Amino acid sequence: MRERSNDTTQHTTEQRKTEHVRICLEEQVNGVGVTTGLERFRFRHQALPEVNFHDIDLSTEWFGKQVATPLLISSMTGGSDHTGPINRRLAAVAEARGWAMGVGSVRAAVENPDVARTFQLRDVAPTIPLFANIGAVQLNMGMGADECRRAVEIVQADALILHLNALQEVFQPEGDLDFAGLLTRIEAVCSKLDVPVGVKEVGWGIAADTARDLHNAGIAFIDVAGAGGTSWSQVEKLRGNDPVRRRAADAFADWGIPTADSVREVRTALPDAMVIASGGLRTGVDAAKAIALGADAAGFGRALLAAATHSDEAMHDVLAQVEFELRTAMFGIGARTIDELRYTERLIERM
Repeated sequence: MRERSNDTTQHTTEQRKTEHVRICLEEQVNGVGVTTGLERFRFRHQALPEVNFHDIDLSTEWFGKQVATPLLISSMTGGSDHTGPINRRLAAVAEARGWAMGVGSVRAAVENPDVARTFQLRDVAPTIPLFANIGAVQLNMGMGADECRRAVEIVQADALILHLNALQEVFQPEGDLDFAGLLTRIEAVCSKLDVPVGVKEVGWGIAADTARDLHNAGIAFIDVAGAGGTSWSQVEKLRGNDPVRRRAADAFADWGIPTADSVREVRTALPDAMVIASGGLRTGVDAAKAIALGADAAGFGRALLAAATHSDEAMHDVLAQVEFELRTAMFGIGARTIDELRYTERLIERM
C-alpha cells in the first residue's frame, strides 16, 4: 500500500471529518438550481384504504437480516474524537428503531488504528445491518482487498460500500484525482471479499450505464445518492483556499442526476438489483415516493445530523417522525407492506 499514514496525513484526514460535520451543520451546502425530482411525483389518495393503520408493516430484509424498516442512516462520519460520539448515537438509535446504518469512510482507521474506536459500534448496535465504507479512488492509491477487508473487520460490517466522489475530490484541497481503471479494481475487491460490496455516490447520482458496468463487475447493491441534497462541491468550497476552485465550485452547484431520475434509471437498467435511494430525502413521504419509484430502501443523511449532535431523544424523535410519515403515506394509498408500496400504481408524475 502506498505510504499515506504519516502524522501529517493522519491529522489531515481526521481534521477533515470534523470540518465536514461543522460545515454541513452551519453552512448552506445544498445544491442550487437542482432538486431531488421527488416533488414532481404525488400519490393518488385512496379514500377507502381497506387497511388497519396498525397493521401496516414496514419490515424488510437486508442481506438475510430481518429489520423493522427499509430505512438507512447514510454513511456520514467517524474518524475523529469529535465525530466518534456522533457515530455511536446514530448506531444506538438505529439499533433501537430497526434502521440500517453506514459509517463514514473507514480509511482514517485503516491508516491510524487509534481512531478505529470511532467506527466500532457493535456494542451499541449488535443486530442491525452495518456498512463499512471506503472511497473507491483509494483503490488507485494503494488500498486493495486487504485494506477493504480490514475496514469490514473494524466495523464488524455486514457489507462494504465503495463511495464514488469524483467531483468532491476535484474540489477537495487534499483530493485524489486518479479515477482511471477503477472498475477493474472494484471487480477485484468484489471477487475477494466475503461480504457483499456495494457502491454509492455522494450526491450527484448514478446513471444507467454506470449501474450496469458496476453490476457486471460484481457490485451487490447500488445507492444512487442523487442530486438535490448536499452538494459536496459546495462543502469543499467552504474548506479550500484556492480562489480558482472556490469560484469554480459555483458552476457545479446544480450538477448531478436528481435522485428520482437516478432511481428510475438504475431500476430500469437492473430490474433485479438492490437499489437504495438517497440524496436530499427529508421526510417519510420522500422515502415512500423513492420506494414506489423502484428503490428497495431509502437513506437519510444530513437531515439527521443536527439531531445526532444534540441528544438521543432528538434522534429518536426525528427517526420516529420519518417512520410515521412513511406509514401514513402507505395508509393513504392502501399499501400494507413495503412490497405493496414498491409495486403500487398510485404514484403519478405531475406534468
